[in-house]
Amino acid sequence: MTYCVGMLLDEGLVMAADTRTNAGMDSVGKFKKLHCLENKGHSVFTLLTAGNLAVTQAVVSLLTEHAKPAGKVKDPDNLFAAKTMFQAARIVGRAIREVRKMDGEELGATGDAFAASFIFGGQIGKQPPRLFQIYTEGNFIEASADTPFFQIGEHKYGKPILDRVARNDMKLGDAAKMILLSFDSTLRSNLSVGLPIDMLTYETGTLKFEHSKRIGPDDPYFKMLSSEWSKALRTAFAQIEAFDI
Repeated sequence: MTYCVGMLLDEGLVMAADTRTNAGMDSVGKFKKLHCLENKGHSVFTLLTAGNLAVTQAVVSLLTEHAKPAGKVKDPDNLFAAKTMFQAARIVGRAIREVRKMDGEELGATGDAFAASFIFGGQIGKQPPRLFQIYTEGNFIEASADTPFFQIGEHKYGKPILDRVARNDMKLGDAAKMILLSFDSTLRSNLSVGLPIDMLTYETGTLKFEHSKRIGPDDPYFKMLSSEWSKALRTAFAQIEAFDI
């Protein structure tokens, strides 16, 4: 399984994904689930993937093969030729449907074997960054000020802190801290999600990816964050008046 979070902020985007995959109790692997495509100075796109690994890898490969610098290749499936992020999200949806057309009959296009989901974000030119959750069928919804984050995969354990804390006017660093705490809660409660975590922060208007990091079990900040959060929760719990029985 997996856990991915994408968040849209006034300042930009924060995207994060774990790297664990499971194909049974004794078959655990690590695969990258955070993917980036950039045409520096023109457009940047980032994609988080969850679900059937063969399906998600095929979708990423299709998008990568078609991605050429805008203006050089006239291709309706070229992300870099998209004029808006809505058009780009539709290109991702078409790639999902193309993989279904190729492999869906054998896998069962409407069954769990084909299940895949995506979080897609980016920026084109001077337009504001946008963020989408794209489903197995290729349709999608868009993040807003009311719902600035999306989760895919094993999301239930990490959702409470996002529901309580997430705001679109947060600083990038605060949003990254909050998302890592969401991962810490998930890691403690679900063995199908595991380190390392790939994290990317993107600042609005830069049109290039400058800040990405792989966070492993020995990462000093993540270890400190996990420890301090546990202490803070125990302190808060102790300070609340006990139930009167």
